[in-house]
Amino acid sequence: MLAVTALLGYVDAVTVVERDRYPAGHTFRKGVPQARHLHVFLTGGQHALEELLPGTVQALTDAGAHTLHLPRDLVTRTAAGWQRRFDEGRHTCVSVTRPVIDGVVRDRALRAAAGSTTRLEVLEATEAVGLTGDAGQVTGVRVRARGGRGDGNRDGNSGEPADRGTSDPADRGTPHPAERIIPATLVVDASGRSSRTPQWYARLGRAAPQEETVDSGIAYATRIFRPTGPAGAPDIGVNVPGWPGSPRGAVYVPVEDGNWLLTAAGIRGHHPPTDDQGFADFTATIGDPYIHGLLPHVEPVSPVHGFRDTSNRRRHYERPGAVPEGFIVLGDANCTFNPIYGQGMSVAALGARALRRTLESGGLRPGFAGEAQRAVAHAADAAWIAAVGADRPYASGPQARAGLRERLTTWYVQRLTARAAFDPVVGAVFRDVFCLTAPPSRLTSPRLALRVLLLRPRAGPGTPPSSVEPPRRTA
Repeated sequence: MLAVTALLGYVDAVTVVERDRYPAGHTFRKGVPQARHLHVFLTGGQHALEELLPGTVQALTDAGAHTLHLPRDLVTRTAAGWQRRFDEGRHTCVSVTRPVIDGVVRDRALRAAAGSTTRLEVLEATEAVGLTGDAGQVTGVRVRARGGRGDGNRDGNSGEPADRGTSDPADRGTPHPAERIIPATLVVDASGRSSRTPQWYARLGRAAPQEETVDSGIAYATRIFRPTGPAGAPDIGVNVPGWPGSPRGAVYVPVEDGNWLLTAAGIRGHHPPTDDQGFADFTATIGDPYIHGLLPHVEPVSPVHGFRDTSNRRRHYERPGAVPEGFIVLGDANCTFNPIYGQGMSVAALGARALRRTLESGGLRPGFAGEAQRAVAHAADAAWIAAVGADRPYASGPQARAGLRERLTTWYVQRLTARAAFDPVVGAVFRDVFCLTAPPSRLTSPRLALRVLLLRPRAGPGTPPSSVEPPRRTA
């Protein structure tokens, strides 16, 4: 939907090929397997969302989302103790379940399309099965209906099916009788982690893009709870990530309707169970007892749902010649992160904004695909460095091997993260980068590097801070 929004006003028509059927209201749907787990919009993602669809953050709030100010309303337990809690006034994250995000964004995107000069057609229960064109130019998409129910049309349509056309002379092969071709000047792959573009490239006579994967082997499980009293609804969200020597963690944050979402996670050999008792027992084994101590004061309102597809994977479509004309890749199809870090939604919004800004600089033009793809990749850089730096120490096999530069970067980021928990100067820059409002280069400025390298991290409190303290500068 954000890709649609980015294109409005710059093209005559947009056709969305959607495998699912959109639900009525804010409900989970089968085609989004990670939907039942933690979702947040970081500051940078909120800014991108507002640029694309003004008023959307407020609409999420109106639908029940919680705005958590960092580090006042969401505190982290580090290996050295709990993070300091103060009102920095710089960053927030929006905490809400995925169905609310999808429903609010979809509704606003469809309404924006209805008021645009761009004609929008949504083909529900329809899947893309390949690209048309050749190695140098993509000219369209092969699609077919799913489940024998035909194509579903949404907002802005005449109600007539799209022109079935004939096979492009440059296309390799003939469509199956159940398939048809949708011609296009520009094709955008926003199909997520399951993107089949590398396989489709082979049919165009192109090599698959270079791919980089870092898999920590983490898996997680989530359950939604409702507090039965004040003790189950603290005035802060709590994050207890794993660390060396403590490979299990959990996060507890408020979502809509008075509910709280609890996600437990662990690396290889420490995956959380998905049965009721096993999940509860697992929370007693993480690096701090605080979250487990909340369970007597809450009641479950959902089953436990597990998820294991958590590898960080970057397909380097931004490299010279890696995308043909008429084709770009956005979101998780381009670069996907370990979802435990809560970056994916924000990076998707930043990528769509990068597409919009590239269009603003001159519209569709020769070389547009490569230029837009580089901008999309740049929007993911900070999140990639953070996620890979955290996960590389837990990877195994060839993925565990990093060059000297990355090993030094990982060591430095780990030291910086430890100091950011109590040092307002380091913490402010760390949050600027982690919340995707500043480039990673900010982390190595001379002033910050001296603090990280020369000043020793110190122990934080042994329990979550119960009150907000005024920020103070450290020597």
